[in-house]
Amino acid sequence: MIELTHLPVRRGNVPLRYARGHFATNHSHINYYIDITYQKTRLSEARDSARQLVSHFINNTPVDTVLCLDGTAVIGTCLAEELTKSGFRTINSHDTIYVVEPEFNANSQIIFRDNIQPMIRDKHVLVLMASVTTGVTARRSMEAINYYGGKLAGVAAIYSAVDDVAGCPVRSVYNLKDLPDYASYDYNECPYCKQGRKLDALVNSYGYSTL
Repeated sequence: MIELTHLPVRRGNVPLRYARGHFATNHSHINYYIDITYQKTRLSEARDSARQLVSHFINNTPVDTVLCLDGTAVIGTCLAEELTKSGFRTINSHDTIYVVEPEFNANSQIIFRDNIQPMIRDKHVLVLMASVTTGVTARRSMEAINYYGGKLAGVAAIYSAVDDVAGCPVRSVYNLKDLPDYASYDYNECPYCKQGRKLDALVNSYGYSTL
């Protein structure tokens, strides 16, 4: 087990849980593991996270669909509810907000089946992620939305280590101001690996596995 701690400052009632160490993701090596488990699974924290995020999008671009990556469907549902409460504009005939999750093919590309495509095509799609570190997954989602004829409404995350992805601002509850020494390294340039320091855990959107 790795030791998780809380940031001394929190947004709303939801703390940011993290561990410092040497971790490997699918795209890079990082010095912090950001734990979003409770925000994704505990309804009270999901609702609070949604309230923190919704303020970034009120009176902005319409939202018709929330595309939930990294297992954020519970947060996405709460976010759709908050947007609906706020009288957020949609362009779809049902005057509601769809909440969908992506499917990945063997090449890690996002695909949408025929029954889901109408929820993307000609719709304003808000991408919701647990965390944005390198921006690789966010860019893939943006490419998929464009390929299937959707319109990007924005990118939202619980934590983001970048200000924007491909020119689109990333709106988050927590960011680099909260963890200013957060760092992401290419595998070949990781200073911990060069020092001979072993990995503490492998991490992805599901969580972590210690080594």
